Amino acid sequence: MYEGIVQDLIDELGKLPGIGPKSAQRIAFHLLDADESDVRRLAEVLVTVKETVTFCETCGNVSAETTCRICADPRRTDEVICVVEESKDIVAIERIREFKGRYHVLGGAIDPIGGVGPNDLRITELMTRLGTGETQEVILALDPNIEGEATSAYLSRLLSSLEISVTRLASGLPVGGDLDYADEMTLGRAFLGRRSV
Repeated sequence: MYEGIVQDLIDELGKLPGIGPKSAQRIAFHLLDADESDVRRLAEVLVTVKETVTFCETCGNVSAETTCRICADPRRTDEVICVVEESKDIVAIERIREFKGRYHVLGGAIDPIGGVGPNDLRITELMTRLGTGETQEVILALDPNIEGEATSAYLSRLLSSLEISVTRLASGLPVGGDLDYADEMTLGRAFLGRRSV
C-alpha cells in the first residue's frame, strides 16, 4: 500500500482489463519516472479519445465520424454482413484481407451470469439493417466460447425466418479463445471454411 495519489493511480490502473495489481504498480512507477511531457501527452490523448471517438451509426464500430470508414467505403458489398462481438474483432478479420462485405458490432455477447441479455446487444439494429433486403448472407464471427455460442444459437434461430443464408466461421479457432488473438492463417482458414448453421 502506498500513500494518497500514488495508491489512487495504482487502483485506477488496476481497473483496466488484463492489468493485475503487480502490473498496475509497474505502470504507475513507470509513469512516475517518465518525462512530464510524455505523461501529459498520454493524459491529453486519453481525454481526446473520450471526447471525440464515437460509434458508427450503421454498424457500431468505433469511429471518429458518424459513419466509420468501412461503412463509407463504396467498394464494400451490402450482400454480406459479418456479425462480431466487439470492434477489436473487426481489426482481426481485416488483417486477413479476405472479407469485402460489411460488419455489424453487437457490443458483447449473451451472458446470463454477467447480466447481459439479447436486449442489451445491438440485435434490433441488425434486424433493421437486414430488413432492407440487400443482404444475402450473415456470417456469425463470434468468439468460440460459451457466450459466443449462446449468442450464435440465439441469432441463428432469430434469422431462420428470413430468406438469408446464415453461416459460422469454421473450425480452426480454439474453443475459449478470442478472435483478436488468432493469427492470420488460422483466422483466414476459419473464415474461408465457414458453414451453415
